[in-house]
Amino acid sequence: MMEGVSEINEDLLIDFRDVAFARGGRNLVGPVNWQVELDERWVIIGPNGAGKTTLIRMAAAEEFPSSGEAYLMGEKLGKTDMRDLRSMIGVSSAALAGRIPDEETVADLVISAGYAILGRWREEYTELDLDQAFEVLERVGAYHLADRTWGTLSEGERKRVLVARALMTNPELLLLDEPSAGMDLGGREDLVGYLGDLAMDADAPAIVMITHHVEEIPDGFTHALLLDEGEVVAQGLINTVLTSENLTKAFHQPIQVDRIGDRYFARRVRSGGAHRR
Repeated sequence: MMEGVSEINEDLLIDFRDVAFARGGRNLVGPVNWQVELDERWVIIGPNGAGKTTLIRMAAAEEFPSSGEAYLMGEKLGKTDMRDLRSMIGVSSAALAGRIPDEETVADLVISAGYAILGRWREEYTELDLDQAFEVLERVGAYHLADRTWGTLSEGERKRVLVARALMTNPELLLLDEPSAGMDLGGREDLVGYLGDLAMDADAPAIVMITHHVEEIPDGFTHALLLDEGEVVAQGLINTVLTSENLTKAFHQPIQVDRIGDRYFARRVRSGGAHRR
């Protein structure tokens, strides 16, 4: 290997090496060392302002790091066509939801992911497009919504449709930014159940999910990254990261974490939490 040239591990879908992101003179994330392999399912958890969304935007090839080296699918950010990388990554996020026209039909919204656009204009979709869209909608329990418009959907229905859109292109990497946010208990549990099934599917893409709440972590997730104020508190196998000690440190108050079956639950154990520095 030539001196000064980093060795690329092609088995890694995400390979962040001392990656940091700064804006307005303030460091928002990092430095972070983080690697994600094909068969791994990661949850990123931490309080508001921890840097979770910034980190996942870099993983979605939507932001460049301010320093360090970031590789996606073996390609270095800044040295490759970002559009090619994005075609291999499925994303579901509130930012995307806010850009969808109310009159867009669910079927068109899902199909248009394959054309890397948002909002159908003059595109002519094929029977293959329609069949694939109906298949992914059925997988997430949203087949019955195909003819509905975005503006008529409930929050829970929107979350399912966004996951379907993210899966439409058969991505290698699936990024979910708070997929259960705003859902009622029944809707959340339905979605958590589906994501658990997806996580257990050997043919599913690698998954990275952001959440604030350990209760929203589906069965089948293998790893966790715990952030606070842009810094890594802990990362690794999920059962070694989601501990009372680690969450107490990240959330600056005494947190008790319990595992019941295959799900995690957290609660504050006494009054008088610590103040942030």
